[in-house]
Amino acid sequence: MFDVRPVLYVIGLLVVVLGLTMLLPMLVDMAEGRGQWPVFAESAIITVLVGGFTALACANAVREGLSIQQTFLLATGVWVTLPLFGAIPFMLGTTEARFVDALFEAMSGLTTTGSTVFTGLDTLPKGLLLWRGLLQWLGGIGIIVVAMVFLPELKVGGMQIFRSEAFETMGKILPRATEIASQISVVYVSITLLCALCYLVLGMNAFDASVHALTTVSTGGFANYDASFGVFAGPMEYVASVFMILAALPFVRYVQMLNGHLGAMHRDTQARGFFLVILALVLVASMVLMSIFPHHWEQAFREALFNITSIISGTGYSSVDYMKWGPFLIAMFFFVGLIGGCAGSTACSVKIFRYQILIASIRTQMRKIRSPHAIFMPRYEGRTVSEDVLNSVMSFFVVFVVSLGLTSVALGMTGLDFVTSVSGAATALANIGPGLGEIIGPAGNFAPLNDVAKWILIFAMLAGRLELLVVFVLFTARFWRA
Repeated sequence: MFDVRPVLYVIGLLVVVLGLTMLLPMLVDMAEGRGQWPVFAESAIITVLVGGFTALACANAVREGLSIQQTFLLATGVWVTLPLFGAIPFMLGTTEARFVDALFEAMSGLTTTGSTVFTGLDTLPKGLLLWRGLLQWLGGIGIIVVAMVFLPELKVGGMQIFRSEAFETMGKILPRATEIASQISVVYVSITLLCALCYLVLGMNAFDASVHALTTVSTGGFANYDASFGVFAGPMEYVASVFMILAALPFVRYVQMLNGHLGAMHRDTQARGFFLVILALVLVASMVLMSIFPHHWEQAFREALFNITSIISGTGYSSVDYMKWGPFLIAMFFFVGLIGGCAGSTACSVKIFRYQILIASIRTQMRKIRSPHAIFMPRYEGRTVSEDVLNSVMSFFVVFVVSLGLTSVALGMTGLDFVTSVSGAATALANIGPGLGEIIGPAGNFAPLNDVAKWILIFAMLAGRLELLVVFVLFTARFWRA
C-alpha cells in the first residue's frame, strides 16, 4: 500500500490555514458586539491544533513529488477534510446546525455550489455570513489550482489538453502548485478587491460589498439575504454580471496578459465560445421577457443578463423567481446550468471546452461518413486533438450523464418529486446553487429536504467539483492495490 503520510502532511497544512482564516470572522463578531466571537475562537483552536499535529506527525515523509495514487487521494482528501472543519462554526454558532446541515453548508461553500440550508440570513451574525463568503472564496481559488495542477496530471475529463498552460513540471506536484498559486493569487485577489470597490461605489455597505465580492468572484453565490441578490436589483446586477463573467474565464490567460501577452484572452477558443454562448442565451431570454413585460425592456435585458450569467457560471445568485417566467425559460435555465464556464476558472459544470471538442469530434465523424477513405482528425485551437483527450472527454460526458441519472433516482427514492430530484441532482453535480421547483428553486432552499437526500447531495457536490472521476476512482479495488 502506498504511503499516505505526504498526503496527510499537505492536508494538515491546509487545515491550519483554514483555522487561521477563522480569526477574520472572529474579529468581525467582536466588532459587532453580539457575543458570538468565542464560536470562531474555539473553532480556530480545534482546527489549527488538529491540522498542525497532523502535519507535524507526517512531516518526515515529505518527498520531492507525489505518485499518481497520492495525487488522486490528495485532491479528494482536501475537499473532504476542509468541509468537516469548516462546518464547526455552523454547529457552535447561533444556527446550532445539526452535523448534516452544517456539513452541507460547508461543502456547498467550499465547492462553490451555493445551495443553502439556512433561512433568516438577514439576521445571522456577521461573522457567520463572512465565514460563508470566505469558504466560497477559498474554494474558488482552490479549484483553480486543482484544475491547473492536478487534473491535467491525472488526465481527467480531457484536462490534459491544458498541460502546457499549467506550467508543467512533470512529477513535481507541490512546487508546481506553489508556483501557479502565487501567480494566480495576485489576479484572484485583485479582481476581488475591484469587485468590492465597484459594489461600494454603487451603494453597498462595506460588509455587504466585501462578502458579495468574495462570493461573486468565486462564482459561489452565497448572499447575505434570503432574497439573494434581489435586494440589490438595479445597476449592481450589471456589475455582478461583469465580474461573474471575469471569474468564469481561464485565469492562466490573466497571468499571461500580466506578463505582456495582451491578446492571450482574445485568442483563447474557450473564452470566445463562452462569450458567444452568453450573448446568444441573453438575447433569447431578453426577447422572451420583453414579450412578457413589453414596457420594461431595460429590466428584461438586465434580469436576463444577470440570471443567465449567474446560472451558466455556476454562481447561483438569483434576483427574481424565474420559476414564474414560463416553461420555456425554466427549461432553458436547466440546460444552461449544464454548460458551465471555462476550464481553469472558478466556474463549474461541464465546461465550454468539452462541448467544443465534442462538436469538433462530431464534425470529423460526419466528414468521414462523406469521405470514408480520407483521414480527418478533430482540432482544437489549431492543434490535433489526441486520442487520449477525446476518450477522456467522451468518458466524462458518459459518466456525467450516468451520475445525473443515478443521483436523480436516488433522490426520488427519498420521496422527492421528479422536478426536485432531477434539478437537485443537476445543481449538485454541476455545482450551480438553486434548483427548480417550489422547494429548492430560486425562491426556496434545501432546508426542507430529508437527511438522506442531503447526504446524497453532499457527495454529489464533492464529486461534481472534482470532475467526478477523481472521486470515483477511489472506489475501485485496483486503485488501492496499485
